[in-house]
Amino acid sequence: MAAISLDRLSKDYGGSPVLDAVSLDIEDGEFLTLLGPSGCGKSTLLRIIAGLEAQDSGTVVIGGLAVDGLRPKQRGVAMVFQSYALYPHMTVAANMALPLKMRRLSPLQRLPIVGRLLAGTQAKVRQIEEDVRQTASALEIEHVLGRKPGELSGGQRQRVAVGRAMVRRPSVFLMDEPLSNLDAKLRVTMRAEIKQLHRRLGVTFVYVTHDQAEAMTLSDRVAVMLDGKLRQVGRPLEIYADPAERRVAEFIGSPKITMVEARVGEGGGIHVGGHMLAIETGRQPGSSVVLGIRPEAFTPVASGGRGELLAGRVRLVEHLGSDLYLHLDAEGQAEPVIARLDAERAPHVAAGEQIHLAVRAERVLLFAPEGQRIRTYADRRPPAAVVDTNVAARRGHAR
Repeated sequence: MAAISLDRLSKDYGGSPVLDAVSLDIEDGEFLTLLGPSGCGKSTLLRIIAGLEAQDSGTVVIGGLAVDGLRPKQRGVAMVFQSYALYPHMTVAANMALPLKMRRLSPLQRLPIVGRLLAGTQAKVRQIEEDVRQTASALEIEHVLGRKPGELSGGQRQRVAVGRAMVRRPSVFLMDEPLSNLDAKLRVTMRAEIKQLHRRLGVTFVYVTHDQAEAMTLSDRVAVMLDGKLRQVGRPLEIYADPAERRVAEFIGSPKITMVEARVGEGGGIHVGGHMLAIETGRQPGSSVVLGIRPEAFTPVASGGRGELLAGRVRLVEHLGSDLYLHLDAEGQAEPVIARLDAERAPHVAAGEQIHLAVRAERVLLFAPEGQRIRTYADRRPPAAVVDTNVAARRGHAR
């Protein structure tokens, strides 16, 4: 049993808050990703779970046991660092075998000459070597077991670091941006390897990244962190399709969501310039609102066509195989609007042309000017798990 419970963890550095009363429950066997920009506190939170840093307040419970007073090696966790943390004087095989030797061999058995003569040492060493070989084979680094870290590429060193954690078979894996130094092709391969490892072992994974693709493809649940606070916790699709607040909506998604300022009309609906969307908000006429529109929600229409919302001149056309991205300088928008269209069905558009975009009302996300989500009468989706900034919402198992 390796469920993790974090209760109101706080951490300051020199009077600057890094974590602000973070509470989160991670289920046994779950793959949870801490997602956020640099400096949001996600790596600090991971290091507190591992026992490498101490929190100023709050409690960490792993497998039903409060571990605040325990050393890292007593917590049953393995951590993969972004900076590899390999011993440069040891071979790859020795680096991967070291945690197994420290755990399975006695101090006497670890002695260079005398240890080999003790009863049972050779059998244990052979089993350690076999475990290292199997792990190295799974990571496709079996051919570099005899090399030292300085003789490897950055991607190979990262896989050795992952392998050193894998070989221990811990109850909890903690990973701090382990794929950040890999090239694009290898990163995709390693994502699949990590996901397969999780499924095979069935243990708890806590993964830190700023890469949305990693979070969306790997996770059972994603915890979005901004400014040292948990803003939302939920399944990847839920976070994307049903963000709890404007900041989460703007952080999640590539290309970025378009935000359009609008007002509630006298006769109901949302008025944007000379256009109207049939969205009932329950707010007073004249109230300001902000529309959030994902790139794929836009549809090109003729000028004055039904549902037209924005018009603008095409600044850039990006052809990405099955998708076509149009960057528009839209009227009334300070930043370019990006529309994602089906490349096979999209009309031929060139830079410099004028284009008109429509959107269906049910695909619009609505926010108050202060940033909080506005739930509309037409919104039939269940509400997202909104994490209070003081006491985090508790979520059930999301798998």
